[in-house]
Amino acid sequence: MRVLIVNTSERTGGAAVAANRLMKALNNHGVKAKMLVRDKETDTLTVTALPRSPWLRWNFLWERLVIFIRCRFSRKHLFEIDLANTGTDITRLREFQEADIIHLHWINQGMLSLSVIRKILRSGKPVVWTMHDIWPATAICHVTLGCRRFTTRCRGCRLLGKGDGDDLSTTVWQRKLRMLEDENVYFVACSRWLESEAKASALLKGHKITSIPNPIDTHIYKRYNKKEARERLGLPQDRRIILFASQRVTMPLKGMDYLIDACRQLAEGKSQESGAPSPCIVILGGHAEEITGQLPLDTFPLGYINDEQRIVDVYNAADVFVLPSLSENLPNTIMEAMACGLPCVGFKVGGIPEEIDHKRNGYVAEYRSAEDLARGIQWILNEADYESLSRNAIQKVAHNYSQQSVALRYAEVYQQAMAFKHYKL
Repeated sequence: MRVLIVNTSERTGGAAVAANRLMKALNNHGVKAKMLVRDKETDTLTVTALPRSPWLRWNFLWERLVIFIRCRFSRKHLFEIDLANTGTDITRLREFQEADIIHLHWINQGMLSLSVIRKILRSGKPVVWTMHDIWPATAICHVTLGCRRFTTRCRGCRLLGKGDGDDLSTTVWQRKLRMLEDENVYFVACSRWLESEAKASALLKGHKITSIPNPIDTHIYKRYNKKEARERLGLPQDRRIILFASQRVTMPLKGMDYLIDACRQLAEGKSQESGAPSPCIVILGGHAEEITGQLPLDTFPLGYINDEQRIVDVYNAADVFVLPSLSENLPNTIMEAMACGLPCVGFKVGGIPEEIDHKRNGYVAEYRSAEDLARGIQWILNEADYESLSRNAIQKVAHNYSQQSVALRYAEVYQQAMAFKHYKL
């Protein structure tokens, strides 16, 4: 069985990381998998880039220009919307023609257009589509934030600010309906929460939808000696470390404001044991230096790191990982932290409660409550049986997110997709 995994980027972003890990997991367990990307960042032989062309850049710019105009020349939601109005036809590529299964992942920002996806669906090849966010089940948005219009028909989109009538989201909704008409796609959500959301979408009615988590290589992400990890990173040995990580830490949806508020409470002693040494904060991700001055505790901005072993060192150096995101699917960062034995704190939203078992391997805080976020950090650092939390975190990852378990589940989906396509033909 030959699988072609299609994703915009090879390594940048959570979807790229997950798709890359899946490719490796499949190859390690008897399924021949390759990856096709627009943005190739390594010399990995199993990853192929789209043919060089000035159209690649133009596809991206044209879509942004259309969105910019439709948003009345406001940049506020410029990268929260995708139209898939332009993209590259991959059906003529050798990699596509040789594949038995086409496995779409995050294909936005000019990678594939709706018309190209329609052509892929009509090629006769079985198509599996992993949902890393809600975009395949809505018209134009990646995050719904409580909007339920996708359960009937997208219109009056909040991101366009045009009221309740038909708008660009309605137009794209109709295009997606036509794209999927009389076709069968096996949609795979990365969390049970997203699976439930996808099943509620009127756009995906009648399609097979299931959930399979992202895989992680537990031979790389595992617990090491904390003292040695801190020595390699130049971090203090005598302080407890709170870790926050994101590709871009200033993104509002990542909830940095809530972490700042929670840390303020810790610093003021409202949620901290009297006499306990003050913890410090390590920030991993782009633009980390921009928010350092806003945090009330000593802060160590590490910036964006590509070196996987160094990232593992960061997890091992910390005492607690905090991700106060306002919307999440199944965060790779929480999975990585838990694999390294690091207890996590996150809000009760999206797929986070599927990863963190409350007070068993971490703490699930009430949504948008900085007070409960601080309480969770304090509980892990000062009250809980830390070693038990750490062991439970490692066991959870090994049982649910290992390469083998995820690869086997995807192999079953591929077989079902191929059998159904053969039956339909």
